[in-house]
Order: sequence, then C-alpha cells, then structure tokens
Amino acid sequence: MDESRARMVRTELFKVIKNQMREGNPPETKETYSRLRAEGHSQKETMKMLASVLLCELNEMVKENRIYNEAAYIKALKALPRLPWEEQNDPS
Repeated sequence: MDESRARMVRTELFKVIKNQMREGNPPETKETYSRLRAEGHSQKETMKMLASVLLCELNEMVKENRIYNEAAYIKALKALPRLPWEEQNDPS
C-alpha cells in the first residue's frame, strides 16, 4: 500500500474512533484512550493503537465473513498497549 493510501485509511479509522468516543459507543474506546494517555502515550501513538484494534476487528470480520464482535473488540481495547496480533501469538 502506498503512503497516500495508507494515510487515507488511517484518517478514516481515526474518524471512526473519534465518533465512537463522541457517541460513547462503545464507552471502552474513550476509557482506553484516556487510560493510554494517562500512562504517558502520545495522542498520535494512542490513536494508532486504537486504530490497530479497529483494523484488526474489521479484518477478522472480512476474513471470517462475520458480523462485528463487540466483546472481542472491547477485550482488545482493554489489552492495549499490547496489540491484537501480540495477543494472538501469545503461547500462554
């Protein structure tokens, strides 16, 4: 993916995340944002982590031909700063 396209995807993911926080749906998005910021992560780094979780959920929906799994999404948010693919590869 070229940089222009990656930037466009990131912008759209950030819009979804901002909408989730504004609407409080799910409330864990804003809670996670606040927690990560309080832990010292920059605004940009925090948004990228949230976008990673969203992108992973979207990818799983397409790959598995399934609907949105809010419980899995929230679990991944709560695991941050550990990223979803780190969770999947954890042998424990």
